[in-house]
Amino acid sequence: IKHRQLYSATKYSCSGECFMSEKNITISDVAEALGVSKTTVSRAISGKGRIGEATRKRVLEYIDKYDYKPNVIAKSLAQSKTFNICVVMPGDYALVDLPFFQEAIMGIQEIAGMMEYDILLCIGSGNDMTGLTRIIKNGKVDGVILLRTMIEDPQITFLQDKGIPFVTAGSSRYKNVKQIDHDHKSACRELTSILLMRGMKKIAILGGNEDIVVNKTRLSGVEEAYEQFGMPINKEWLFMNLESRAFVEKAVDDALNRKTDCILCMDDGICSQAMGRLRQRHVKVPDEVKIASFYNSSVLENNVPTITSLSFDAKELGIRACKNLLHQIEGEETIERTLLPYEVVLKESTQ
Repeated sequence: IKHRQLYSATKYSCSGECFMSEKNITISDVAEALGVSKTTVSRAISGKGRIGEATRKRVLEYIDKYDYKPNVIAKSLAQSKTFNICVVMPGDYALVDLPFFQEAIMGIQEIAGMMEYDILLCIGSGNDMTGLTRIIKNGKVDGVILLRTMIEDPQITFLQDKGIPFVTAGSSRYKNVKQIDHDHKSACRELTSILLMRGMKKIAILGGNEDIVVNKTRLSGVEEAYEQFGMPINKEWLFMNLESRAFVEKAVDDALNRKTDCILCMDDGICSQAMGRLRQRHVKVPDEVKIASFYNSSVLENNVPTITSLSFDAKELGIRACKNLLHQIEGEETIERTLLPYEVVLKESTQ
């Protein structure tokens, strides 16, 4: 025992480098080295509880010098946190939606990792909140990011009732909800206005599920563009709730039969399917009909001709959503709604 004590003291005497090279120090090692209690070290790390400023400074300087990394479990106990966040991804997404969700999650992970948080991925479909409910009731996370918002959204109601910090990566019509979104309405209004200014009067609008907030928002942007030109939208040219390839193909056929000038798609998935139908019917783009999309992704990148579209940064959306959530978890004030920029990319399909 005496030999061990002497060995330990010798290690400390060489400025700590020898000792640190052999093993990671623990909270007990810090307390012993400084002659304070483990509770004092814990309070210095967490910033909670009574502790003298001089002692706090001494502890923090020591752990900084020797690169002490608190065990996550000990850290969570000291700060009453799990250091986990839940990311809720819709289970009914189409394959073409995957690049958007992947990029958003990459952005979330980038910030979460920097702040030593881990991500629990939860899949939710419609009103099925089994996974989210279990995670929250078991106290597994400190906050939640919703990657899709609905007009009637039981997930938001549940999280508000439970008082859990959360943020939506998308807009919401619910009150007191922290939202990070792209400015879809302005973007869709601008692109639609450009098409109208170029003389395209018979525009067929193809969209998805109207219960999803982003589809409603995009449609409202189209409506505003038509209003600016003093033109009402002809309901015969409006095709919404196209949730399968068969519905999209029928909408394209109907639009062609009505001699459409342009097919305007709400997202890249619908646009890809519409382009497939035009190729099947040997319709030349843009000579015979023009086409554009309200969302660009890798799905449309290699298309011939290139597609006029709106470009949004999904990774930045994830970054900003994660930052907002972590600020909430720390009890800091955050802006209720943030709108991110967009870019209108004019290409061959509308020339």
